[in-house]
Amino acid sequence: SELIRGFLLSGMPCPSSCPPGLLALMAPGLALMATFSLPSQAGDRRALPVEKPPGVKGRTLILLDVNTKSPVRIISENFLSLQLDPSIIHDGWLDFLSSRRLVTLARGLAPAFLRFAGKRTDFLQFHNVKNPAKSRGGPGPDYYLKNYEDDIVRSDIALDKQKGCKIAQHPDIMLELQREKAAQMHLVLLKEQFSNTYSNLTLTARSLDKLYNFADCSGLHLIFALNALRRNPNNSWNSSNALSLLKYSASKKYNISWELGNEPNNYRTLIGRSVNGSQLGKDYIQLRSLLQLIRTYSRAHLYGPNIGRPRKNVIAFLEGFMKVAGGTVDAVTWQHYYIDGRVAKVTDFLKTRLLDTLSDQIRKIQKVVNTYTPGKKIWLEGVGTTSAGGMNNLSDSYAAGFLWLNTLGLLASQGIDVVVRHSFLDHGHNHLVDQNFNPLPDYWLSLLYKRLIGPKVLAIHVAGLQRKPRPGRVIRDKLRIYAHCTSYHNHNYVRGSITLYIINLHRSRKKIKLAGTLRDKIVHQYLLQPYGKDGLHSKLVQLNGQPLAMVDDGTLPELKPRPLRAGRTLVIPPLTMSFYVVKNVNALACRHR
Repeated sequence: SELIRGFLLSGMPCPSSCPPGLLALMAPGLALMATFSLPSQAGDRRALPVEKPPGVKGRTLILLDVNTKSPVRIISENFLSLQLDPSIIHDGWLDFLSSRRLVTLARGLAPAFLRFAGKRTDFLQFHNVKNPAKSRGGPGPDYYLKNYEDDIVRSDIALDKQKGCKIAQHPDIMLELQREKAAQMHLVLLKEQFSNTYSNLTLTARSLDKLYNFADCSGLHLIFALNALRRNPNNSWNSSNALSLLKYSASKKYNISWELGNEPNNYRTLIGRSVNGSQLGKDYIQLRSLLQLIRTYSRAHLYGPNIGRPRKNVIAFLEGFMKVAGGTVDAVTWQHYYIDGRVAKVTDFLKTRLLDTLSDQIRKIQKVVNTYTPGKKIWLEGVGTTSAGGMNNLSDSYAAGFLWLNTLGLLASQGIDVVVRHSFLDHGHNHLVDQNFNPLPDYWLSLLYKRLIGPKVLAIHVAGLQRKPRPGRVIRDKLRIYAHCTSYHNHNYVRGSITLYIINLHRSRKKIKLAGTLRDKIVHQYLLQPYGKDGLHSKLVQLNGQPLAMVDDGTLPELKPRPLRAGRTLVIPPLTMSFYVVKNVNALACRHR
């Protein structure tokens, strides 16, 4: 009965009203499959092997309850944020950020930060040029290229005449020519990436205007990473070009936050000269002094040092930085890629060992930060499923979503304040939106997350019946469950509702019975599955059986739930991701912002 299951889950003593056979059911082995009540437990999710009770024929019944009294973590409203790589200057996509379709897609993920940074950050030079034709070097000799360049100029002139948000409707032929240009540049960019040798990039004043217009129109807050590799003979940072950019941005009253450099622990491999953590700390103090001299940015936020994976030498770099500038930055940042995109396979995205690699990194970063600046916010920036630009039909497919959704759940449960996804639109295959401006599976996953998930993280208690493992076999948690208060911005649900999100990596369906405070509540299901014959490789998705696609360039589709009757068991299909809003729980933790 539901009453018996509730007492089993809560651990309370059995009341006199329990049936005589209850003890016989309790003894054989309700095992704790996963408990997320303490953040420190998130990395240890192995199931305890137990004997199978008589009459249970290999089926797993999972009992789920949530602590609704108080949140275990509260993360930023901008928790899921976005990144654009400076390579969009090289391949020309920056000129198309005013596209109505792109702005509509970005607005769907607001509020969020938009970080403009990447491998080419430290090769970026600002040039205060406004004339569009001169800034692009003039039309090329090819007839079609000349038309393309002239179209860009005409588009810029038309945008200049608009008040407020500057939105463009680019002709199809113009986009087709741009895709051809980007395809050619993609090969150049990949060659640079694999050789680790990058050419200089020029960011004009007009290009900065376009970047800021996109962020502002989309409801995103721009974070701009300045070039840290401009060095004086004594290896201190040369801030002259940065100062020019800061003055221009201030003259336009652009609301921007700032960073300095990208993966500074790798500078030796880029230029043959290293910058240690304490020197970068001094550079950040210098940047903070510059910001304070400019009224517009005297209180601007500053983030860093954006180190790479925290191996031993990188941890030493971070310690040197924190000793000098730990109090100067508003959040400490690092970045992570799970696998090498050149060798990735679809089965890689299903490995629980891979999903758990992030837990150890979080602990390492937190240990250093809490040593020098206890309580300082920590961000994971530039996160992607694969490195090296990703792989077609893998890092841009439905399968990559398992890593992405687990990353969001794991980081939130560990108290990481913001995660910045690389990239919104980019060359390669790690992005959320492709070069036809069509949203990919991870975009729809992110959109559901934004619509349904609030900043308050709740503790989950899960218990179930598990088959006895074969000798020597380790059972890893292939069913990942996370819980938050439902987003306050979603007016379809009253405050006090709870959203669960579930990753089922099993090749069989799993059944979950809601217990305790969640028992007998109406549930809205949002089941995301691949659409079409490509299965896990698919770039199309369906929500509750209906394909997801934009209605038009200015309209995202309605995300319709499937209502489940009160008390119904949740059936989680194999190899899927899903969200469940438990309505009218009246959770104390979720009643107020």
